[in-house]
Amino acid sequence: MEQQTPNPTDNPTGKATAALVLGIVGMLAWIFPLFGLPVTIVGLVMSVKGMRSTSRGMAIAGLTMCIIGLTLTIINASIGAYQGARGVNWIQK
Repeated sequence: MEQQTPNPTDNPTGKATAALVLGIVGMLAWIFPLFGLPVTIVGLVMSVKGMRSTSRGMAIAGLTMCIIGLTLTIINASIGAYQGARGVNWIQK
């Protein structure tokens, strides 16, 4: 009888942990929207996949932080786009 080796990519607890880490990074990355957007979106995907694990609490915490980070990223990008369209320059020459 053959023993099956576990596939490390099938670890839902790892996905919940990754979601929590990406949520924490996303809370800091919203300052730079080009970096914050992909981090929070990947964190959202990982937290949804991690909901089936025994570490459901970490997945929920990651999901919450990713939603907050994504919201802040979108607000920051919108403000930057508005200021760019209006020609607002905060740097004085």
